[in-house]
Formats: sequence, C-alpha cells, structure tokens
Amino acid sequence: MLSRQVNERITRVGAETPAGRLLRCYWQPAALVEELDGERAVKAVRLLGQDLVLFRDAQGRFGLVDRDCPHRGADLSFGRLEDGGLRCPFHGWLFDVDGRCLETPAEPMGSSLHQRIRQRSYPVVARSGVLFAWLGEGEPPPFPAFDCFEAPDAHTFAFKGLWSCNWLQALEVGIDPAHASFLHRFFEDESPEAAYGRQFRAASAGTDIPMTQVLRDYFRPDIQVEATDYGMRLRTLRPLPDGRTHVRITNQIFPQAFVIPMSPEMTISQWHVPIDDEHCYWYAIFTSFGEPVDRDTMRAQRLASCTLPDYRPRRGRHNDYGFDPGEQRTRTYTGMGEDINVHDQWAVESQGAIQDRTREHLGSSDKAIIAFRRQLMQAIDAHERGQPVPMVLDARQAAAMTGPATMDGVCPDSDTAQIESFWREVDARRRDGAPWRAEVGA
Repeated sequence: MLSRQVNERITRVGAETPAGRLLRCYWQPAALVEELDGERAVKAVRLLGQDLVLFRDAQGRFGLVDRDCPHRGADLSFGRLEDGGLRCPFHGWLFDVDGRCLETPAEPMGSSLHQRIRQRSYPVVARSGVLFAWLGEGEPPPFPAFDCFEAPDAHTFAFKGLWSCNWLQALEVGIDPAHASFLHRFFEDESPEAAYGRQFRAASAGTDIPMTQVLRDYFRPDIQVEATDYGMRLRTLRPLPDGRTHVRITNQIFPQAFVIPMSPEMTISQWHVPIDDEHCYWYAIFTSFGEPVDRDTMRAQRLASCTLPDYRPRRGRHNDYGFDPGEQRTRTYTGMGEDINVHDQWAVESQGAIQDRTREHLGSSDKAIIAFRRQLMQAIDAHERGQPVPMVLDARQAAAMTGPATMDGVCPDSDTAQIESFWREVDARRRDGAPWRAEVGA
C-alpha cells in the first residue's frame, strides 16, 4: 500500500507537481509523424496537462507552441499554414516553428511590435515514426542508441492508442510479467505462421511451443528484477516439466517506457504518456531485426481496433469492452476478444481514473512494480534536491547505451549461468542477423 500523499506525488503530472517536473526532464512522445500527413499539418496536442499546437511548415520543419495566441488568447489549433508559419485567424499574427512572431499585420506600417513577441515553443524531433517533444528547461538530452531509434524506417512501425486512466497504472501493467498468464490467456493455440504483428501468438525462440501454451500452463513464474543504467531488466522464468526453462527477458526504460519481445525477430518499445492526470496515450515502436516490417498489415490490424483522429479504442467502458460470456467460457479468459491491448485497457481503466493505491495488496509477483515505484520516488526526491536523475544522458553515455536486449525462448537448462548464456546467445544471433546493424555501425 501507498499513502494517499505518496500516490498523489507519483501520479499527478502538472507543471508544478513533483512527478510533472520530473517527467519534463525527458523527451515525450507527442504525436505520430503520420498524424501530420495530409494537406493541413496542424494538430492540437495535450501533453502533461499542457495545451499545445503541433504543426509542420512549408519547409517540412516541425513546430510545437502553446495553444493560446499571445495576442488575445485565441486557439491557434485553428490557425492557417501560410507564409512560412502558423497564422492566427483572429488578427493574422504569424508564428514560425521557433515561436517567433513574424508579422502583426493589423498594426500600422513600420510597427516593430512583432519583434517583441515570442510564443513559447518546444523542440520536436522525429524518431522512427514518432514526434518527440521536449517540455523541460534548458537543453534536452540526446536520445540513447536504442534499437528502436537506430533501425532504419523500413524496419520500424509506430502506432498509438488512447486509454482513460492515469499514466502510472498504464505503465505498471506493461512491467508486470505475471498478469499475462491470466489476462492474456487463450484456450486455443494458433499456428505461429498466422501470428505476424500479434504479441503472445508466436512460438518461443528455438521451439515450436506456442507462447499461448506457455502462459496458460505455467502460471507461477519466478520473476527476477535487476537494476540497470537505463532502468530495470526483468527475467521471468517458467520451469518446464522436462528440465528446460522458458525465459522471457523484458526491460523497463526509466521513466515511462519498456522494451519487450514480440517474436524471435521483432521487439516492441512502448511509452505511456500522460495527456493529463486521467488520460494517457500508449505509443509503440515495433522494430524488426529481420525483414522490413509489413506496415500495411500492422496498420490494418491496429486501425481495426480504434477510431481516428483520436486513436480511441472501439472497445471500452462504453460497451463493456465487448465482453461476451460465451467467449469467456470457451475461447479467452477475459471474454473481451483477442486483442491484448483491450485486455490491458480494461485492467487499468477499471482501477479508476487514478488508482487508489492505499487499498492494494502487493505480493511477490509484483516485485517489478514495487522496484519501479521505489525508483520513481527516489528520482522525484533527487530532482527536487537538484541532483542527477536516471536517463538524463550526455552524448557519450547516449551513444554507449544500446539495445536493450530482450528474449522469449526456451533454455535447455535451469541453471542460472546457463540461462544467462542462452539469453545472450539468442540476442547476439538476432542482432548479427539483422541486415541494418552494419549500416548503423553496431
């Protein structure tokens, strides 16, 4: 359990809150690049409780500025893209991607008023189909050399989805290895050949054992948590009857991301990003170490489960997440279909807009969640004291921080050293086989 005061401290994200100040030390996903495709590349964005406008100018540069015009407070998300910037329709004030006011056309000829006007702007960087924004003070840190940022565009695919809950409970479902044996349990196994782009539906590396069978039959995992320079490495071990061990290696990237295996050739890097205290987006970058990703298939799979332009799930509280008691008896453990994002969405939204952690009872299977909360609270405390916080890197550190390695496979042994060796061997084989690793010098 946590006290109400601590729960508030680690969940609220406004600019004047402890967690909000910490999260502004990091690049935050603000939109998908494809959201600014089309004739009018302007989008209202709410991020960490701030109302902003994201746009792309005629030169292809991205800008992110406060949403209220500094003249009379009108909504710049209705602005016109013209004359090299974003023009407010109220009086025609024109702003470039850096927030400079280029024109105040209603003023007398020769007026220098525009030279004294500056709309607050925020740096924006495109990485692997996602536009990342920096809402902090000073210079932003460089991106680490993680696979999802280093892989060429043809080997990545990005998507997002809206959940109606606080960011922290959304993140905590992703770093909880135990829940998959129940929440994502399927009573029938598919052919792995039909599993492209679908987590937990492929076979484990080096075997023909479907991941669905492993989760269903071996639901008491040994979860090990190891601190790393980027956050935490999670080892989830499930002993098999024949002396082998199913090994799943995942990683939590401080503060809001995790990297997990999707298949022997693909990983998912996922962020849970606060819109405000009670809503968040998940952003996922799928990274292929083999063939270029089949974007058309992956996009079609995900568009079938949401509506645009908000990426709002078709299943949700409004329709009981598609719950079917007949399906729950015979096909899936939840009765909510086969999309595991829907399962996770139900789990975290049903906790309330902000989970009341004064009423929870955690067990040994929750050690990753306990470790992360401790790390989060320590980072908030350190930031308030003006001390360094995790993952705010310099250029040398960022270049050295690669990977991180994941795995989903069956080790022929249960010995700890053998499991460690097996994991590194599987990861090395995947990286050595990636055609793009040589291109990025890794």
